[in-house]
Amino acid sequence: MPKFNWRVFLPAAALALVLLLHTALPPYEGYRVKLLPYFTNFLYLLTGLFIARGVLGIFNEKERKKLSFKAPFYAAGFLFLGLYNIITLKINLIPGLYFPAPERIIGVFIEDWFFILRCLVYSLRLLLGGFFIGAFLGVATGTLIGWSQRFNYWIMPFIRIVGPIPSTAWIPIALVIFFRPTSASLFLIALGVWFPTTVLTSSGIMNVRKSYFEVSSTLGASPLRNVLTIALPAAAPSIFAGLFNGTSACFLTLMAAEMIGCKFGIGWYINWQRETLAYSNVYAAFIVIAITFSFLIGLQFKIRNRVLNWQKGIIRW
Repeated sequence: MPKFNWRVFLPAAALALVLLLHTALPPYEGYRVKLLPYFTNFLYLLTGLFIARGVLGIFNEKERKKLSFKAPFYAAGFLFLGLYNIITLKINLIPGLYFPAPERIIGVFIEDWFFILRCLVYSLRLLLGGFFIGAFLGVATGTLIGWSQRFNYWIMPFIRIVGPIPSTAWIPIALVIFFRPTSASLFLIALGVWFPTTVLTSSGIMNVRKSYFEVSSTLGASPLRNVLTIALPAAAPSIFAGLFNGTSACFLTLMAAEMIGCKFGIGWYINWQRETLAYSNVYAAFIVIAITFSFLIGLQFKIRNRVLNWQKGIIRW
């Protein structure tokens, strides 16, 4: 049944206001750079999209609930974007060299999209390679520490000493050990994932009730079967928490790792554009990093929800 909810049109109203101010106010007199149509077209596109979503929300209850919940956040974000446009393009309150107008940033995506995509693919190769290596070693190490007192005795002190050291602090050592910058970068990224995954995996396994293992052993299960069928599934929420933290560490390490000799990548791109004072390209790269990080974290949440579907209702997320 159609139902009107004014909240679903908040983003469209905010975009219309931003568009009105953008077209009505002229750029400041000292703006010497050629004006670009990208921001205006971007606002038209978004306004049309959110008007269409608002109309759809009248007839679709699921879309109405989803959009009405997020509408104030969207509207606030668009108003902030409009305010930034006025500050940079219209009245020049902050230096345009370091804080370019939105039209310059959007222009980077349109004019330099292929090179940015190439750098992103290169970064993802390093990121995913280091992530999977670090995640595998972290789960393996955490399982040994959490399951075996002997391994806990020998390995845990080493982790307490080495683990808290930021992975970027190992750059000088990595460059000495590995002859190729790519290999050094993989090592640093894997190290950044390994520590939180190891700690949280071991913590999750240690917190599994001992009675589970006693019942399983009474029924004839081997230690390996106890680990695979009881310890790891029960510790899965902690393992995923470690992987989430490792993903954050991945991106932090990637930016630094790509500045030690790599010829491509988002981190290398940011450093290169910063040296040439092309700050619109720097901000465009920031946006690419934010979108990529959000996508990977969202993908991990979906995988977590599917893998731990049997725990729904027991654990809140």
